[in-house]
Amino acid sequence: MNSIAVLQELARRPLDELDLVWDRIGTANVNAHPGGHPNSIAWLLWHSGREIDAQIAHLGGHDQLWTAQGWAGRFGPDVPADEHGYGQPKDAARAVVVRDQDVLREYLAAVTEQSLDYLETLSEEDLAEVIDRQWDPPVTRAVRLVSVFADALQHVGQAAYVAGMDPVD
Repeated sequence: MNSIAVLQELARRPLDELDLVWDRIGTANVNAHPGGHPNSIAWLLWHSGREIDAQIAHLGGHDQLWTAQGWAGRFGPDVPADEHGYGQPKDAARAVVVRDQDVLREYLAAVTEQSLDYLETLSEEDLAEVIDRQWDPPVTRAVRLVSVFADALQHVGQAAYVAGMDPVD
């Protein structure tokens, strides 16, 4: 298995893991804030999609699906159209409320497909390219991709944990 194949497997994991718990996520808990935490399941899944979308669009030199395919409008007025969740104040995170939870999974599926399409265009040499010299050591394309998918996978895991709480406060 080569590096591209490993990254493709990693890119599929957030959606695959979400599908394992999707039937436990319902209207009663998708927008809940257990323990008063500002990040609901809706926020965690929205942010997972947004972070993948923004990073893959940047790396691939194309528009984000969020705007190019009108996802911002599908999420509704409570979800900030120009946000992705990084460094978001608590009140803005709490404002991420979805009325149709299926849009969360559909968006993650769309950005997963976009990611897999992007990964198909890469070579091993592309993965070794330094794309961010602000860090020590400098960040390669491969390291950035691992970071993006690993972070999304963590957030999906957090959503799974919250979905497993009974009852959600």
